Amino acid sequence: MTTAGAVRAEGDPGDRGALRTALAGLTTRGRSFLAAGAAAAVCAYVLGQSDLLRVGLLLAVLPLMCAGVLHRTRYRVTGSRRLSPSRVPAGSEARVHLRMDNVSRMPTGLLMLQDRVPYVLGPRPRFVLDRVEAGGRREVSYRVRSDLRGRYPLGPLQLRLSDPFGMCELTRSFSTYDTLTVIPRVEPLPPVRLSGEAKGYGDGGQRSLALAGDDDVIPRGYRYGDDLRRVHWRSTARYGELMVRREEQPQRARCSVLLDTRAVAYDGAGPDSAFEWAVSGAASVLTHMLERGFSVRLLTDTGMSVPGEGSDGFAGASQESADTAGLMMDALAVVEHSDGAGLSLAYDALRGGGEGLLVAFLGDLDEEQAGVLARMRQRSRGAVAFLLDSGSWLREPSGASGPPDGGGERSRMLREAGWTVVSVPRGASLEEQWRLADRERSGLGAANGGEGTG
Repeated sequence: MTTAGAVRAEGDPGDRGALRTALAGLTTRGRSFLAAGAAAAVCAYVLGQSDLLRVGLLLAVLPLMCAGVLHRTRYRVTGSRRLSPSRVPAGSEARVHLRMDNVSRMPTGLLMLQDRVPYVLGPRPRFVLDRVEAGGRREVSYRVRSDLRGRYPLGPLQLRLSDPFGMCELTRSFSTYDTLTVIPRVEPLPPVRLSGEAKGYGDGGQRSLALAGDDDVIPRGYRYGDDLRRVHWRSTARYGELMVRREEQPQRARCSVLLDTRAVAYDGAGPDSAFEWAVSGAASVLTHMLERGFSVRLLTDTGMSVPGEGSDGFAGASQESADTAGLMMDALAVVEHSDGAGLSLAYDALRGGGEGLLVAFLGDLDEEQAGVLARMRQRSRGAVAFLLDSGSWLREPSGASGPPDGGGERSRMLREAGWTVVSVPRGASLEEQWRLADRERSGLGAANGGEGTG
């Protein structure tokens, strides 16, 4: 991402406001010289020392001359910023490249460059640029890093002009800025047997009909490159244009990822909180399923569906996986706690097209919400729930090892409804929980002959 802007550092001798701005830009050194000159002049008048008066005038005139020269300086510089990359996972670094071009006919003096960045990205970067020749350029870069996901503005860029003696400084700001998107951490997941086939296509029962008979053909118009052996002559004669039979098209397996964002379901905050683990888990599963060829969508308890294309909210087959992942990562980068108390809106959104695999990341549940989730199971081919007990996440780890306890009344209700339930302890690895969900589901689905890789 690159943005550019221009700053004109020039003054009008008749512009009294600009001159006052130049005088207001006197540095501590300049003000000290001016005060020393004035004091020397007063002492020279009281003591009658003409030599001291000359020294006082010299000390007072020097910062004023520097301010006047800096005020009358005329040159134009342009600046641009490039982010590499513009979307970065939490905890990783991004590099910001700054470029300054002197597009005037005269060289610049000493330039001090400063970029505005939020405090969560690190200290504010500052650079000192030596004299830039006419038509010349300078390039500098700095790194930013954040453990908190979100969207952070970078800029505007500030340019500070200074005279060679350091008596006066003027600050000019560019008008453009960029945005750095810090997305949740994505953990690579192993392929497991949850739902759908290895490449994200359903079984033969999910395929579009191969309409090859004369009475049940649904033809389409001929396109350049189509095999002439697929021409359907009866439809061609009927419509008056060349028509061909449709090829059998496999239907892409679907996966919905439900993220519970209710504020009442989570306690604690920060990068190591249960809510942030759930957000990171949802991002990891979405990325993994896209890589496996699934059509995916992100749901929240508010009913929001991302990418939200079409009536069912799934990513269309024509949409690139990278674009789909980008939309979902951008949404997860800024997702916050909701004020809702239930999951009914998510249930309503799921009813429109909830077939396929449902993976849910859930906080604390009461009996009513567990009942809503039990009904969601009827709208999907398979359902996996990762339950995060926020109370246990607030307690210090006891150091006990072994698999997490999947008991509890809410877990039992979900299991009876057909959910695969995994209780997530504090600091657990998503990869381990993912494999555990596979083992749990394999045990539940053994009687059904198993399912494909997910």
